[in-house]
This record gives sequence, C-alpha cells and structure tokens, in this order.
Amino acid sequence: MILHEDPRSLNCYKIRLTASHLGLAMERRFYDIMKGETRTPEFLAEISANGRIPVLQDGDRFLPESNAACFYLADGSALVPIERFERADMLRWMFWEQYNHEPNVAAVRAWLTIVGVDALSDAQRLMLPVKREAGEAALALMDRHLTGRDWFVGDCMSLADICLFPYTSVADGGGFELGRYPAVGAWLARVAAQPNHLPID
Repeated sequence: MILHEDPRSLNCYKIRLTASHLGLAMERRFYDIMKGETRTPEFLAEISANGRIPVLQDGDRFLPESNAACFYLADGSALVPIERFERADMLRWMFWEQYNHEPNVAAVRAWLTIVGVDALSDAQRLMLPVKREAGEAALALMDRHLTGRDWFVGDCMSLADICLFPYTSVADGGGFELGRYPAVGAWLARVAAQPNHLPID
C-alpha cells in the first residue's frame, strides 16, 4: 500500500497511526500542499480528482478521505467494535471529528502555525474567533464525554480514539489550553502509552 501525503497534515498521520497499531507497512509519497502539488493535472487525473490528500492507494485503487482510509485498514480488527451500536457510535465520533473538530481546532492551528498570522486573508481573520469558539466547544464536549471513562467507545481503544487523537494532541499550537480539559489530557496520555503508538513526525 502507498500513502500519498503531506507529512504536515495530521489527517495523513492518523492513517499511519492506524497502520502502526495494526502492524501494517506502507510506502509514503510526499506532496507539498502549500505549493499546489496536489492540484496538478497529473495528480487530479491519476491520484484523486478532488485534489486533496491523504489518499491511500492499494494496488490500482485509490481511497481519499482520512477516516475512510483508517476504516479500510482496520475493518475486522480489534480497533473496530464488533457490537453493532458501538460500531455505529465509533463512526459517529469519526464523522464528528471531521465536521465539528477538525474544521475548527485544526484550522486555527494551521492558520497560526503553517499559514502565519500575517498571511491570513481578511475572511480568515474574521473567522478566527468563530472557529476558536467552536474549537473550545468541541474540546469541552470531548472532556465531558471522557469524564469517568477511558475511551470514546466501549472498553478499549477504537478508531474513534485514533482519529480524534492527532489534532487534539497539538491543539495548543492553535492557542487552545488543554489544561482546561483534564479528562482529555488523561485520554491523550492513554493513547500515547499504547503499544505500537507512532509519535507525530
């Protein structure tokens, strides 16, 4: 398998983290999204018409979207609950991560650490406090959910934890104070302490 990625993207890292927990090896091919390398005619025609990474390649088949790729790798493993409701609840958190968490927590961090404050557009400057507020709400919801429990779903780590770990673990880069969320902090430590955990590059 081949992972088409920009190493700065933690959506790409979550696929590598999933593979690490499963003992799967994959080739890595790098693209610089800031230079438009995923928008070339070749990439759009051969890798993904959406022009975004990550894309997981298995033989001659290409799977965009990070959480779909994680599920593809982990389906049938201990990272995917067997019980029907727990499996659906895992998917619920994975969808929530992409809709409520990543667009806010990750976006604020990217704007501040990758794009840079001085390079933000007027629209981004207007959206920054809105996204920060939404990011704080997402972290607070996670903290409430994790209070009194070790994992997002069931009694062991699942893909829900793997998909929520990357951008949460570096949220302080976006100015989010993780110390305000003690249950989240304890959960981050549990995930990082698991066998076969892969640190962020």
